[in-house]
Amino acid sequence: MRLFAAAAEAVGADELSVDAASVADLRAALGATGEDAERVVGQCAMLRGGDRLDDSAELASGDVVDVLPPFAGG
Repeated sequence: MRLFAAAAEAVGADELSVDAASVADLRAALGATGEDAERVVGQCAMLRGGDRLDDSAELASGDVVDVLPPFAGG
């Protein structure tokens, strides 16, 4: 997966490889990586191929998921 801005900072990496069957599993794995990671990742949008995923979405091996925190401003 690719992590951006606050998500990358909270997890401590711009890119990670995680085995996860669903987006919910992915959030749980990322949430365990750092002190503030669970809170930050819980607010992030998860996208695959530009399409937003909900937590029940299934993931397959090789999927690239973008983890995007909320953005403010214009």
